[in-house]
Amino acid sequence: MDGLVVDGVRLPWVEKYRPQTLNDVYSHEEITKTLKKWIETNQLPHMLFYGPPGTGKTTSILAVARALYSDKQRNSMVLELNASDDRGINVVREEIVTFAGTKGLHSFGGNAVANDSKTSVKLVILDECDAMTKDAQSALRRVIEKYTENVRFCIICNYLSNIIPAIQSRCTRFRFAPLDPQLVAPRIDYVVEQEKFTMTEDGKTALLELSGGDMRRVLNVLQAASMAFPVVDSSAVYSCVGQPTPNEMERLKLILIKCTLADACAQIEKDYIEKGYALADIVTRLHDLVYQNKFTDKDLSTIVVALAATEKRLAAGCSDKLQTAGLVAVIIAVRERFIARNNITVMVEQHWPA
Repeated sequence: MDGLVVDGVRLPWVEKYRPQTLNDVYSHEEITKTLKKWIETNQLPHMLFYGPPGTGKTTSILAVARALYSDKQRNSMVLELNASDDRGINVVREEIVTFAGTKGLHSFGGNAVANDSKTSVKLVILDECDAMTKDAQSALRRVIEKYTENVRFCIICNYLSNIIPAIQSRCTRFRFAPLDPQLVAPRIDYVVEQEKFTMTEDGKTALLELSGGDMRRVLNVLQAASMAFPVVDSSAVYSCVGQPTPNEMERLKLILIKCTLADACAQIEKDYIEKGYALADIVTRLHDLVYQNKFTDKDLSTIVVALAATEKRLAAGCSDKLQTAGLVAVIIAVRERFIARNNITVMVEQHWPA
C-alpha cells in the first residue's frame, strides 16, 4: 500500500491519513465537541484557529465543511484560500466579497432529498492568514461584519499576534496545542500496520521527540523513512529529519567541555556543519541539552540568551560560521567561570554540571 491513488497519482500519507470527520479527529476533544454542538444547532460563529503547524487546524475546519455540506455542494458553498493564493487587499475586495455577497441556494430545513446541506450559510476558510497584509486584514474585518448573514469565516494562523485585534474580537478563538505524544503514538502504530513496514520502538521514540507534536511532520518522516530504509529505527528517523543523533550531541558536549575555542569551532565546522546539519537545528538541540544539566541560574541565562540571539541572527540570514564561533565563545566563557569557581585544573566530563 504505497498510498491512495487519485487520478493516477498516489497521494502523500499526509492526505491519505487526514481525518475526514470530526469523529476521526482524535485530539483537541473539547474543540471538536464544541464544533459538533454548533453544527447540530446550526449556530456556527466566525472562528479563529491558531497554533503550531500540524496540530489539526485545517483538518478540523474541513471536517466541519464535510458535515455541513454534501460533496456536490462544497464547490459552491465553501471558499478556501491558502498560502499559495494571492491574498492581498484586491482578493479581499473582489473574490471574497463576490463569494460572500451571494446567498447559498440551499436553505436550512428544506427537502432532505433535494437539500443535503445542514445550513444555507456559506463558509470561507482563510488558511495561514497571518501571511495576509495588515491592509488586507483591515478590509477583511469590514467584510466579516457586512456579510455575517450569508457567510461564516474561519481564520487559520500559526501566530495569533499577527492577526489584527479587530478580527480577533469578531471571532471565537481556539488554540490548537501541539499534539500529546500519547495520542500520536497509536496513530503511528496504525500507519505502520496499514503500510506494512517494520518500525522499532527506539525509532518511534525518536520520531515522537523530533516531531514536537506536529502530526504532519510525523507522517512525512514516516513515509520518507519507510521508503529509504528496510527498518525504521532511530538512526533512520534522524537521517530523514537531517538532525544530529543523540550520540552526536553527546560528542558535541564533549567538544565544548574539553576543546579550546579554535579547536571547538574547527571540530563543529568539520563534523556537523560540513555534514549538512543546520546550525539552527543544533541550536535547538543544545537548548534541550543545557536544561538537562544543573547550571547556575546566571550561567544558564547566559547560555540561553546566546542561543536565542544566535537563532534570531540565523533566521535573518547571518553566516553560520560566525554564529558558530560566537555561540561557542559564550559557552566556553561559562565553562571557564565554572572552572575558576570550583578550582578545577583540567575540565573533564564528570565536572560538567549534571
